[in-house]
Amino acid sequence: MVGAGLGWRQPMNVDEERFLGVALEMLQNGSWFIPHRAGEIYADKPPLFMWTVALFVQLTQLPKVALYLPALIAGAVTTACLYDLGRRLWGRRVGVIAALLFLATYQTYSILRTGQIDGFLALWTILGIYGLCRHLLLGPDWRWYYVACGAMGLGVISKGVGFLPVLMLIPYAYAVRKGWKGVVAMPGKACAWWLGLAVALAAIALWLGPLLLIVGQGSPDSLAYVQEILFKQTAGRYANAWEHREPFWYFLVQVIPKYWLPMLFMLPWLVPAWRKQLLKHDGRVLVLLGWVLLVLLFFSLSSGKRKLYIFPAVPALVLVVAPLVPWMLRRWFRQWTGGRAIFSLLTVLWLSAWFVRGFIEPHKEGINPHQTLMSDVARLTANSPLVLVGWREGHWLFAQQPLVHFGFYSRQSLEQSALWLRSHPEAYALVPARELARCYDPQKARSVGSTSRAEWFLVGADADNRACQPAAPQKVYSFAWKQPLP
Repeated sequence: MVGAGLGWRQPMNVDEERFLGVALEMLQNGSWFIPHRAGEIYADKPPLFMWTVALFVQLTQLPKVALYLPALIAGAVTTACLYDLGRRLWGRRVGVIAALLFLATYQTYSILRTGQIDGFLALWTILGIYGLCRHLLLGPDWRWYYVACGAMGLGVISKGVGFLPVLMLIPYAYAVRKGWKGVVAMPGKACAWWLGLAVALAAIALWLGPLLLIVGQGSPDSLAYVQEILFKQTAGRYANAWEHREPFWYFLVQVIPKYWLPMLFMLPWLVPAWRKQLLKHDGRVLVLLGWVLLVLLFFSLSSGKRKLYIFPAVPALVLVVAPLVPWMLRRWFRQWTGGRAIFSLLTVLWLSAWFVRGFIEPHKEGINPHQTLMSDVARLTANSPLVLVGWREGHWLFAQQPLVHFGFYSRQSLEQSALWLRSHPEAYALVPARELARCYDPQKARSVGSTSRAEWFLVGADADNRACQPAAPQKVYSFAWKQPLP
């Protein structure tokens, strides 16, 4: 289901364009510990996901397939882990239900079919959950505990929130202290517990160690990168996000009602059943359900929210829903002959619909409009150097010619482009329509299409209206793909 239509998919959204581009640029420039975007340092995310995409590009020589393989593998591993945990905690039938319920959840489909970090993060999240459950609920098993800690460390260098499974220790500690059943107490093992932190830090050091050595060589850019990614893009972004700002109740009102289907339909029966299990002091339910609530609280407290952030909670939620499904089926269909057969048929149709949709979606989306636009631009300019203004990742990813820009977030890129064309009359500039008239004569500009919610125009040095007289740019970035993406 997750892999349906894999060879037909195109990187379509800005995240997919960005991460594939960064991975390809790593392969081209060999800068593995400090990622770049069109020659400029990219400091938004740690590099493990981009490393993985680059590895699959090398193995497959198919960049547009390699981008989706990490999430596909994460989906397979998560499904297997949920089956095994369900089987060990409640029995084989519950394991099967947990695996199917995970695949049937809408957010599973929407996340794992994309080439985004959150799909890859699911791999480290489920290994963290699996290892901790084997230790805390089925243990003691220190080997699995250390596997979980290592997975969380690798999760951190995929995305900063990779540590989230450790929050499971909070409801576990409460259950142990109150003597709840279903959890394993391990007193007098302080050294063994703290060794897990050392394992997690060792995993993080796979990237952070070499990075700090590079910084120690005195490069100002590398120092700026470390400050950006370790402080602004982690703690700073969580505490005071500058994008995707949403109210506290965003996930409860706008995300869960849609993306946690079909489990949401079961809530009227699930909530009373969970209450009874908690009153019976079932530590398994407390640890898993408590962790789901802590994840929701963690992301709700941040001012920046996106619908994909709470996906890590889905596997644990599935594990506390699956044991109750047989009971709910008996309750629903007790007086209805053939009800279970109809329910089974609906389940098959639901999963089949997602599978078929996997082939329909790429056909409906077609070719990325950035790819068409950049091919047309290369043809119209005879592959002359192209200055980018207010650009998006798709312009860089699908570029067929040498590029010049002044920084992805530069506020004077329009003015600087005019200055650049005066000294490089053979070059052209790609400018969004909303900014064109400030520095260029619209009558001498050529429309080349619309992407990224903007119409784009191609201008040469002859279109300069001389209204823009900026100072020389502090930095000029030049970039060209050795092998442009076909």
